[in-house]
Amino acid sequence: MIEFDLPSLGADMDEGTLLEWKIHPGDKVHRGQVIAVVDTAKAAVEVECWHDGTVFELLIGVGTKVPVGTPIATLLEPGETLPSVRPTPTPAPVETPVTALIEGTMASASRPRVSPAARKRAAELSINVDELKGSGPQGVVTLEDVEDAGRQAEPTDRNRAMRHAIAVAMSRSKREIPHYYLFETIPLGNAMAWLQAHNAQSKPQQRVLPSALLLKAVAVALRELPQLNGFWKNNAFQPATGIHLGVAITLRQGGLVAPALHDVADKTLTQVMSELASLVERARNGSLRSSELSDASVTVTQLGDQGVDSVLGVIYPPQVALIGFGRICERPWVRDGQLCVMPTVVTSLAADHRASDGHYGARFLGEVRRVLQTPENL
Repeated sequence: MIEFDLPSLGADMDEGTLLEWKIHPGDKVHRGQVIAVVDTAKAAVEVECWHDGTVFELLIGVGTKVPVGTPIATLLEPGETLPSVRPTPTPAPVETPVTALIEGTMASASRPRVSPAARKRAAELSINVDELKGSGPQGVVTLEDVEDAGRQAEPTDRNRAMRHAIAVAMSRSKREIPHYYLFETIPLGNAMAWLQAHNAQSKPQQRVLPSALLLKAVAVALRELPQLNGFWKNNAFQPATGIHLGVAITLRQGGLVAPALHDVADKTLTQVMSELASLVERARNGSLRSSELSDASVTVTQLGDQGVDSVLGVIYPPQVALIGFGRICERPWVRDGQLCVMPTVVTSLAADHRASDGHYGARFLGEVRRVLQTPENL
């Protein structure tokens, strides 16, 4: 028997609320299959199964909030048979006093009438229907009443919860991680010229933005200098099994998430661009998967679209590094002994001094710079 626990989807997640089950007892499930939707402080997340097996029992109901690590379902392992179930004795009928029946009837009459769809949606949104005033015939609480109540409550509650979750994670980071910081201004003349030529001869769906080029350069550099790609756990560095870049994405309602782009170093620029666009859209629509929120091995933040020249990041524990890019802008530059105007970007590295040192970090930034001088090889 396998107990499936509510997974942690990041250092800033302590609990989650079940919004929907995607499975039923008796269903066969496989690794990577979406089995539930859980609401966290940041977003509604599709939770994937980590095992192959058969669903035996769902342990919590829709609308239930539980801490991370709580068993939420049990699975039978492949080949495991159903355990024998001891019959539960049928309780003897209990006579209900007439006074209790009258009191129950009066209580029912005082509660608002609720449509089935509205009751289900209220459970998903953790809304108490007894507090709603119905707009339907004879005061029935409708689905629209519940949605209206959810729209009024959600922005404030979710934003407050998200800011709290971010504050907890960042406070832990600054308290536990000995950060060091490095900067380098990287020339992008070759990269921007190549990108312009590439996009001019490509179909719209194959065009690449500078952000994808920078992500791919980071991933390729990490392949050469892997000590920045991993986690600090149990007082030791643990290298990641793949280069999964957490991409910091600002949400429309405020706050941010950093879901993972998987195996970036092994993909073409067109693939990176396509997956990045999909990730941003799904993050802002609240349809991320649990693996995307838990797999990132290093985070990249790009604030150039906000007009800032550079960014000093805070490492997201248990990761050991964060790479930042400012805006791409033209600066005076000396090239081959001649003064010219060069598109450049200020690249920063925030790293954990327990896992690496300044010399290693400088080598990493130098490798990012070197890779960006030959963008045709990315």
